[in-house]
Amino acid sequence: MEEFRPPSHPLRRLAQELAVLPPSLGPVRLIGIDGHAGSGKSTFAERLAEALGGVPVLHLDDVATHEELFGWTERLRRQVLEPLSTGRAAHWAPYDWVERRFGPARVLEPVPLLLVEGVGAGRRALRPHLARLLWMETPRTLSWGRGRNRDGRELDLFWDGWERAELAHFADDPSRPFADTLVRQCGTGYEWTSGAGGTTGTPGSVTEGDELPQA
Repeated sequence: MEEFRPPSHPLRRLAQELAVLPPSLGPVRLIGIDGHAGSGKSTFAERLAEALGGVPVLHLDDVATHEELFGWTERLRRQVLEPLSTGRAAHWAPYDWVERRFGPARVLEPVPLLLVEGVGAGRRALRPHLARLLWMETPRTLSWGRGRNRDGRELDLFWDGWERAELAHFADDPSRPFADTLVRQCGTGYEWTSGAGGTTGTPGSVTEGDELPQA
């Protein structure tokens, strides 16, 4: 099998660490990116995916629904985890938050490396399938403030419910204590260090521009 070599990129050292991890879900190296809503997970995942040569990103916002903010584990297991674990393509339908229904089915091939990002990416049901868990080390109040500012006053009621649901979720099923890597935002990019769960990777840091992630 041809060796996977991440391209040159500001996040290349972290990408190189992830690329050589052993597969964790069939042939797939599944990398979880967790943190509070608004902590910068989506933007970081996009930049890390680019550093890894354009690997796919599964957003848990596409798996959750209004009625199941955190009750999506069985659907994810059936539609995504089980097929990939046997080397088969996953067929799943993303949720449309405007139309309040699932959209057309998508296909996710058993690629060598897949990022899964969202609140709950490091929950106990997923951890056995992860090659590494990254946690966005952004304080909860700051993260939630960003999210509210991003979404506007018209979604205040949704955020009120979300905050209660997220508090309950992490109280019952915390992710941060099991994180292998803590990712922090600095004025010009990111830095990362060993997490509470410990890691065999080398702590590192990186800078990549002045714009801070917002999602």
